[in-house]
Amino acid sequence: MRASLIQIAVDEGESVESRRRRVASLVRDQAGADLVVLPELWTTGAFAFEEFASEAEPLHGPTHEVMAKAASDAGVWLHAGSIPERAPDGTLYNASLLFSPSGEQAASYRKIHRFGFDKGEAVLMGRGEDLVTVRLPETTVGLATCYDLRFPELFRGLVDAGAETLVIPAGWPERRRAHWTLLARARAVENQAFVLACGTAGTHARVPQAGHSIVVDPWGEVLAEAGAGEEVLTVEFDPGKVAVTREQFPALKDRVL
Repeated sequence: MRASLIQIAVDEGESVESRRRRVASLVRDQAGADLVVLPELWTTGAFAFEEFASEAEPLHGPTHEVMAKAASDAGVWLHAGSIPERAPDGTLYNASLLFSPSGEQAASYRKIHRFGFDKGEAVLMGRGEDLVTVRLPETTVGLATCYDLRFPELFRGLVDAGAETLVIPAGWPERRRAHWTLLARARAVENQAFVLACGTAGTHARVPQAGHSIVVDPWGEVLAEAGAGEEVLTVEFDPGKVAVTREQFPALKDRVL
């Protein structure tokens, strides 16, 4: 299976419309991949809290339209990162979108763990409630977003629902980059699953981003890791390694709690 993680920067001088076109072009360039992944909140920047309300859109809004076409044009499964979604009742959510190679929406996921403690996303956005897995031809993917990475219970739930590959878009800050790498590897090891974690580059709302998108195998080995700048990280991996690992070292069967 071939995956491409598109690590982009959110340039504050670039309009959202221009960024959509640029990202769609990058997605189309990945024709031949099986799965393409974008970062969290790339339309606004994950720390641009003051723009969430003004840039929020319906789940089937402009970003949905552009990304669905890009997935279809490239013939790839596309995890289109996340957008600030405005639900019909006015509530904002950090919502991820997954498209099939025909451009159909295969799933959406509203981020469960909101970052910010008593400010930012934590107070501006609603909390998602549902765990989401999707069966691709090669593997079952489980969806999570950024701050979710710190909560292992969520990933146990995804594994119980059949997840073999964990896909995590993020806007992770540079000052905690060590945690990003550590937690991505930990989630892979403890769940005996592949982890595909796609971050952003650059500086968003004066917060330097970690970059360093990463792909980790079920033994915790790093298969590929990006640098700090804009980059497309492409890696080939064998989804069958999950079943082999779980059979050779059946730790998940020994769970008590």
